[in-house]
Amino acid sequence: MEKFTAPRIYIKRVEGAVPSFGVSLEGGMQQRGEWTAGFRALKAAWSAAFVAVAAVGGLMAAPTTALACELTRPVTFAGLDYDSAAFHTTIARTIVEKGFGCRTERIPGATIPLVNGLARGDVDVTMEIWLANPVQPWVDAERDRRVVRLGTTFPDATEGWFVPRALVEGAGARAPGLRSVSDLIAHKALFADPDAPDKGLFYNCVPGWQCELVNSRKLIAYGLEPHFTNVRPGASEALVAAIESALRRGRPVVFYHWSPSWLVGAYDLVRLTEPAFDRDTWAAMLAAARPDKATAYPVSEVVIGANTRFVEAAPQISAFLRAYRSSSQETSTALAAGRAAGITVEQAALRFMKEQPQVWRAWVPADVATRVAAAL
Repeated sequence: MEKFTAPRIYIKRVEGAVPSFGVSLEGGMQQRGEWTAGFRALKAAWSAAFVAVAAVGGLMAAPTTALACELTRPVTFAGLDYDSAAFHTTIARTIVEKGFGCRTERIPGATIPLVNGLARGDVDVTMEIWLANPVQPWVDAERDRRVVRLGTTFPDATEGWFVPRALVEGAGARAPGLRSVSDLIAHKALFADPDAPDKGLFYNCVPGWQCELVNSRKLIAYGLEPHFTNVRPGASEALVAAIESALRRGRPVVFYHWSPSWLVGAYDLVRLTEPAFDRDTWAAMLAAARPDKATAYPVSEVVIGANTRFVEAAPQISAFLRAYRSSSQETSTALAAGRAAGITVEQAALRFMKEQPQVWRAWVPADVATRVAAAL
């Protein structure tokens, strides 16, 4: 007679859900006389599994049904490579996982390739589309109804060229006359490029970001291209590290940046004045390879973008994302506090959720909020 093999018990953790378990039956129970022993073994296996689940997950002894996600696959988020996007992506992923019982994943990258992925359906959600300065793939995909706008991540995002306040204001200011982009040529020696001493350094954006294109056109239009080296680091971290190094050491630095960001929240900066935003001038500047006029960045509404097919397939998650709303100041403050505490952007987002539950609870039904709060 073939020997009966006891059922194998396995315990499996699923990210964003309660622990689950299973029983694997191999061999045995082919002879009639074994059915009683097999049944007893199976019963014992199930009992042991429930005890194991209770020990691992802190659950009641009674079986618990895992929260069912409305999708059978992970929700894919764009992993935009800057801090405000990472902050809000973490908040959204946490709510989708802990509140809606879904798995999520993050695809890292820069704006243009990720928006192309959003249009194709490789990416489901991106937490930041800057409507005042959108990349062309978004414009094309929205026109073709392959993507849609959901909630407003923040309605009041700003962009500009900055210098340290101590450089232009106060008793020890080295450049009290530097107020506008038109003053930069006269003060370029303060920002000297060690590799080209007759030029200053201007810290632009990362290649692949729309702001890199805009700032490069502005350097041409403002007549600054012959006088400043256009520095475009290959990654967001390298860009911010170079700027922060100068700020910490009290060295003159002129750079593009945006708000919300931890940098704007943490340091005392002055934004250089530019010609007031004009829509026609802006459009002409972007259309020309070498424009002769430029204009200030507009205040931008930043929205959540989603693939149209995803929105149709996941109405509950989409309803949450439509209700999502934050502010530039709120985000910058949280990012700066996290930076000061020496924690990651993702940890800062989770700390914000713990300390400011009234913000995100307004975006979701009460039962979803209860599950999220219990998991934080």
